[in-house]
Amino acid sequence: MKKLLGLVLGLTVGLAGCSKPEAPATDAAKTDTAKEQTVVMASTGSDADIWRYIATLPETKAAGIKLEVKNFTDYVAMNTAVANKEVDINAFQSYAYLVAFNAGNKEKIAPVSTTYLEPMGIYSSKVKKVEEFANGATIAIPNDAANEARALLLLQSAGLIKLKTDFNPATGTPSDVTENAKKIVIKPIQMATAVRVKDEVDAIVLGNTLAMEGGLNVLKDSIYYEPVDQSTKLNVNILAVAADRQNDPVLKKVGELYHTEAVNKYVQEHFGGTKIDVNKPVSYLTEAK
Repeated sequence: MKKLLGLVLGLTVGLAGCSKPEAPATDAAKTDTAKEQTVVMASTGSDADIWRYIATLPETKAAGIKLEVKNFTDYVAMNTAVANKEVDINAFQSYAYLVAFNAGNKEKIAPVSTTYLEPMGIYSSKVKKVEEFANGATIAIPNDAANEARALLLLQSAGLIKLKTDFNPATGTPSDVTENAKKIVIKPIQMATAVRVKDEVDAIVLGNTLAMEGGLNVLKDSIYYEPVDQSTKLNVNILAVAADRQNDPVLKKVGELYHTEAVNKYVQEHFGGTKIDVNKPVSYLTEAK
């Protein structure tokens, strides 16, 4: 009996040793079962609309990211939330706004990706080219500091004026004009009323949000708009993160999602293409001209 029991046990062990080992999970299976990494974003307005759309894309899922977009109405609060790591990332601001925030706050934030440029444009009902302005023409520009300086740089880019070589792109004013061959009258006004006075002056300078609200498309209706080059890099919109998370690979992936073909089509359909894609490394924002 003992010999028979030993024979059975030996046969059982032998069969177990010869059985095929269970195959390890494939990479695809691991990917399917792996949890997506949640990234919480603060945003507002049209930016929030775009990122909610991005959150639904298969490209986002393929990147292993679950994107949650929280709506904010206060710009400073969005940057403070990022700096304090209450949210992971935000989408609303230009690089110039980020620089100004860092200058005035102890907590620092940093760009992790470029997204787009919404060009500021010159609109006119009286001329079709900037070369056609008569001597003494009146051009209305925004009267708030940052946009006033930006508008002056746009007029310089269009060849209408020249500014001081040390012109401050954040705080410059019409007093910094050094050459004005056509004696253009530069008239700072509240931009909220700009579209209404468009026909009362020779031209107005508008940011894209107000232009769109007034039924204007900067790419089609302006006579001149900001180019995407080093002269406008401060106006490029960015994704911002806490300064010590600038090299976080997951947050960098979020930035890459903006530049997909699906997003390009969405912007074309919903914003007339007026958010011009700027797919540049972050170093583009800080490198010398």
